[in-house]
Amino acid sequence: MHTTLQNAIHQQRTLLKGWLASSLDILAESCRDAWPDRAALEAVLTRGMVELPYCKYLYVLDAGAQQITANLSRSGLMPEHFGRDRSQRPYVAEALAGAAFSMSEAYLSRNARRPSLTAIQRIESASGALLGYLGADFDLRELPATQNLYQQHTAWVQLKGDPAIRGGLFAQARTTSLMDQQIDAVLDLLTELITVHGVFHGKMHFSSSRATLWLTSDPFRYRLHGIDDLNPSLCMAYPRTPYPADAAIPAGRVREVLDMFKSLRLMDETIYLRSGSLNIFNGMVGLNFSCDGSHYMRWDEFLGKNMDFWLGTSSV
Repeated sequence: MHTTLQNAIHQQRTLLKGWLASSLDILAESCRDAWPDRAALEAVLTRGMVELPYCKYLYVLDAGAQQITANLSRSGLMPEHFGRDRSQRPYVAEALAGAAFSMSEAYLSRNARRPSLTAIQRIESASGALLGYLGADFDLRELPATQNLYQQHTAWVQLKGDPAIRGGLFAQARTTSLMDQQIDAVLDLLTELITVHGVFHGKMHFSSSRATLWLTSDPFRYRLHGIDDLNPSLCMAYPRTPYPADAAIPAGRVREVLDMFKSLRLMDETIYLRSGSLNIFNGMVGLNFSCDGSHYMRWDEFLGKNMDFWLGTSSV
């Protein structure tokens, strides 16, 4: 997982821990006062559910992580959970190891199969002896939305594909596709669609002679066009749209990227580009080669690579 993504998740977990730790610590004190009476503990959990409006379930465990109350949900008690052995569940491992408060990594819940997390608070006697644990389960979709949108990194990423395809690489050769036969006209068209007609993300599937396009005016739906559609008349179906001021790639450099796609497509009969994509907002280029390897990199870094680099004869 990339550092930027790890940081975003860590920041969200830190916010949640700060909120949960203080709330569960207060609730654990009430559990101590009610210990070990089941009815009294369940009454504490009922009050606690009011203080924790985003909580899905509350319950109390003994020192061995055996459940000594029902689950308390927003709809009331769930007595069928009384007596559950939670000692082998991953989310109690830190608590059993001595942590005063712990919060699990996100996991898929057993029943609903939804992303969840569990917080465990140690319950101690007035003298500090361990009595048991207070557990709180949360459905991630029900937690308050405190996180900012994660920003995708732009560092070069290389991904290996299907080993079976890589193993048979030198037994195959590029077949000239319909798109290859008119590649200059198709790239002229895509340049026009991106710079004048509002396409912000375009993917050219050279081997299968099709294009997938996303528009700034309708970003949630893509348009798929076969080779018969990819002619100048297509511009009549896409309204003129000013080139976005916040695009990461200048409009005047779009054709350079597409020309590099052409060079990679035709550079070799064995190692060649199968598909290439460009997103003008994040400035990223996506490449998929005949060996089924994929690359993602910034457009300017992409233009800085020569053919020897892609053929593996240079490190430049």
